[in-house]
Amino acid sequence: MSQDLYLVFGGELDDPQSTRFRDIGAIHLAGIFPDYTSAYAAWKAEAQRTVDNAHIRYFIADLGPLLDGSDPPAPGSGRTGEGEAPGWRDRRD
Repeated sequence: MSQDLYLVFGGELDDPQSTRFRDIGAIHLAGIFPDYTSAYAAWKAEAQRTVDNAHIRYFIADLGPLLDGSDPPAPGSGRTGEGEAPGWRDRRD
């Protein structure tokens, strides 16, 4: 069983409709959090701080599958930003 860890990161995108960062070196790492609730709070704070720039977006990455070597979440599983379950999330949620 892996430890629950969530990474919150973001930065400026090439296009607001994409997830490609304009400058990888300028990605902001907001932190790594022990639970989804605290990661979500950090994500929300960063998203609100940057709300005036449509090109900046923040994400939550569930690091658990990476740590335990399991397969990544399947699309539609609820763990890919499609609901309240942990996984990738962006500030448009």
